[in-house]
Amino acid sequence: MLILNKFRAWVGILLCVIASFCPMLKVPIKGNWNLYQSDARLFLITYAIIAIAVLILFIRKAGAFRFMSFVMAIWYVLAIGAVYFTANNYTKYGFANKLIGRVVHFQWGWIVFLVGVIFMVFSTKRGEKIIAQTTNL
Repeated sequence: MLILNKFRAWVGILLCVIASFCPMLKVPIKGNWNLYQSDARLFLITYAIIAIAVLILFIRKAGAFRFMSFVMAIWYVLAIGAVYFTANNYTKYGFANKLIGRVVHFQWGWIVFLVGVIFMVFSTKRGEKIIAQTTNL
C-alpha cells in the first residue's frame, strides 16, 4: 500500500511551477532566459506533466502520482540534455557552436526544478496495510 504525503507533493508541484519561470539559462546580450524562452515545447510539456500530476493528486491515486513523479524526474533529465544540446548545436557551423556553448550557462532555476522533482518523487512511500482485528467474545 502506498502512502502519499500531500504536503511534500504540493510543495514539489509548486516548486516545479515556480522553477519554470526562474532563470534557466544565462545568454550573453539577451540576459537570463526561463524555460519558455529557451524552448517553448519543453515548457508546454512540463506544464502538461504537472497538470496531470495535479489531477491525479486531486483524485487521490497514490500509485499514479508516484508514476507521474518518476515521469517528471525522467523529463527533468531529458530537458537538461535538450537544452544543453540546443545550446551546443545552435548553428550549422562548428566554430560558432563551440563559441555559443561556452558563453551560454545554466542558471539556478534548474536547481529549484530539481528540488521540486525530488519532493514529488519522495512524497510517496510504501506503508503497511492496517488490518483491524476483531475478537468475538
